[in-house]
Amino acid sequence: MSAPGKAGEPKEQRLTEGGRRTRERIIETAAELMFHRGAGGTSIPDIQAAAGVSASQIYHYFGDKQGLVLAVIDHQTDAQLARQRPLLDSLDSIEALRAWCDTAGSRQDARGCEGGCEIGSLAGELADSDQSARARLVSAFDRWEEPIRSGLARMQARGELSEHADTAALATALLAAVQGGMLLSQVRRSSTAYRQAVSAVIDHIESHLVR
Repeated sequence: MSAPGKAGEPKEQRLTEGGRRTRERIIETAAELMFHRGAGGTSIPDIQAAAGVSASQIYHYFGDKQGLVLAVIDHQTDAQLARQRPLLDSLDSIEALRAWCDTAGSRQDARGCEGGCEIGSLAGELADSDQSARARLVSAFDRWEEPIRSGLARMQARGELSEHADTAALATALLAAVQGGMLLSQVRRSSTAYRQAVSAVIDHIESHLVR
């Protein structure tokens, strides 16, 4: 086994093409299982069986289960951001903010509001029990919030949003509404709570527009 790098992760290593594909298959399999069962409810043998790999391969690529959990957080963050582009790259109008949030609401409806947010679910489970995972989740949410902050900052720079508007706070409020709304929607099996939460925050952002 290679020398450890980040907590719970082996030192970065050069992989063959076959090794890269195997590593990605393990991560994708683990991500799917953890989304439905939680990290704590997903064992290494579960991942072995579903991915068709040996335990030694998992430990070779990730060091231990914690290393795999961190890789899953990165994978889910990358997938979440990729799925939301190009909308994420153009959140510089009220219409764009509403369209972005509505797209996420429609995705929840299509899933019957089951499962919640891939990143939020991991955060709810791991934030108090795994400090390495919590630190990685902080980075994940920062990456998600950054396009919102940037879009609001562009609106402000163009003179469309009041110079007194705290764009960082507004971006955090919108992301919090997304997360809290998804959780309530998951529990209630209806996207109504999500749509109400994000709409209320976007209405608040709209109140800062320069008339």
